[in-house]
Amino acid sequence: MEPIVSLQDVSLRYHSLNGETPAVSHLTFTVDPGEFISIVGPSGCGKSTILSMLAGQLSPSAGTVEVKGNIGYMLQKDYLLPWRSIRSNALLGLEIQHKLTPEHISHVDTLLAQYGLSFFQSHLPSQLSGGMRQRAALIRTLAVQPDILLLDEPFSALDYQTRLSVSDEIGTIIRKEGKTAILITHDISEAISLSDRVIVLSKRPATVKRIFPIRLSMEEYSPIQARDAAEFKDYFTAIWKELDVHV
Repeated sequence: MEPIVSLQDVSLRYHSLNGETPAVSHLTFTVDPGEFISIVGPSGCGKSTILSMLAGQLSPSAGTVEVKGNIGYMLQKDYLLPWRSIRSNALLGLEIQHKLTPEHISHVDTLLAQYGLSFFQSHLPSQLSGGMRQRAALIRTLAVQPDILLLDEPFSALDYQTRLSVSDEIGTIIRKEGKTAILITHDISEAISLSDRVIVLSKRPATVKRIFPIRLSMEEYSPIQARDAAEFKDYFTAIWKELDVHV
């Protein structure tokens, strides 16, 4: 199977009046179609920089970044326009890309119905909970039919209980839609429960310290149920030790 994302010996340095600041260094990893990858690492190590390179917003100083497919981006905030209805927000990406065809609109209506937002489609974002807003933001992203989803800590603004339920919903939706996903997170439990593999980065400039393939014993996939799997604690401990610079 050909990777849908490939970074080969990638380095990036920021230039300023004070000189060069290395952000990532000799970074190499690939992502297969349909795979869900989480990237964890110390604060400020360059995780979001990697997503910016994958999205084409930044060019590497060295090495190659190859992305085969269209990109969809989800950020920490949902960025729903407060004066537009939920349905209108969900259609925004198609509107910007001049793709408001009956077929695409029907697809959005199907997603709204499938993921519990049909009743709320005429509501304004302020009338919805944080979790429902994130669901609407995901539908807006899925509406343009991306091949790859880049998720930059999309649950970090939510309280802990809501974060658990929303990450469960979003993770299940992404797998059901068969999308490739790359998640940036500080939450080790979140990374393990959602992912096929977890990539652990070093402190800045980021390099790959270790990649953990995640294999959990579950009868049926669910991010919340994944936390009860027998192997979960061992993965958590191993990843924590990789992140702890004092170990």
